Amino acid sequence: MPFLAIRFDFRNPPFTGVAMSDRYAAALDMVVWAEEHGFDQVVLSEHHGEPDGFVSSPLVLAAAIAARTSRISVQIAAMITSMHDPLRLAEDLAAVDLLSRGRLAVVLANGYVPREFAMFDRPMAERVPRTEETVRTLRQAWTGEPFEFRGRTVRVTPAPHTPGGPKILLGAASERAARRAARLADGFVPSYPQLWDFYRDELRVLGRPDPGPYLGGDTSFVHVAADPDAVWPLIAPHALHETNAYGDSSPEAQIGGYRAVTDADELRAAGHYRVLTPEELVAELTGPAGRPFLVCHPMMGGIPPELAWDGLRLLADRVLPALAEADPAGG
Repeated sequence: MPFLAIRFDFRNPPFTGVAMSDRYAAALDMVVWAEEHGFDQVVLSEHHGEPDGFVSSPLVLAAAIAARTSRISVQIAAMITSMHDPLRLAEDLAAVDLLSRGRLAVVLANGYVPREFAMFDRPMAERVPRTEETVRTLRQAWTGEPFEFRGRTVRVTPAPHTPGGPKILLGAASERAARRAARLADGFVPSYPQLWDFYRDELRVLGRPDPGPYLGGDTSFVHVAADPDAVWPLIAPHALHETNAYGDSSPEAQIGGYRAVTDADELRAAGHYRVLTPEELVAELTGPAGRPFLVCHPMMGGIPPELAWDGLRLLADRVLPALAEADPAGG
């Protein structure tokens, strides 16, 4: 079976006609559904001041998810270090780790959207040192012992459930950042696959274990439908909204494949947003070059909950059983 994840960013543009409270409630129900259907992870994102309501408080949502589930892990990907006081972040992450009994991981990133830095009065030039300080602070804070922070002695309590604290990964888009992740973090989430080789190389230089080849890659959006041509027109406005929202925020966002597009047919042809039949998705996941993971983003770009549920139910009825049959050992 591939690694199964479900992602939420809570974009809710006005044209959807969905109340944000209804979207939040639907996401929690979908997380429970995902756990019941064998999903491995929930992924939450973070941005600030987005007109469409992109989630700005992922740790609050992570706590709610922890309370509704018992097995599935939760990853924040990514938290923008400059937007957070390191001590308060250490406390909040520890609290969610306790609530989830160790099911939390966090990806820390420097950030790239200028208006977010302006909102929090943080100089973009300080992004890297703030990330390095945050990693060091979390490590020290999660010992539960006093330590020196900005010239004063502090102590963060209670300690997390996980000894040493939740797993810390770094997300980044440059060779220098990849090598920094090898030195500072427990893992690395590259903006594009080529960076993984720099990460591996730095780990070898440091005498640390080689994590092996990069297992990521295709992160395109997939919605499952019995008749993709009939459903694409329902998905297209949300795909256009997402790619344009990312593409307009900063040139760095385009690294992930997002760009300004006005034509839905052009966007579909580019292949980053796809509507597939169950059989097409099964073939992708089980073929000779099958993908090792599947990330579902059911409410991408503000897709209404009822349409999102249509795709998830078809996934449960016709994709997941076929994947289980193809890999009866569950390996």
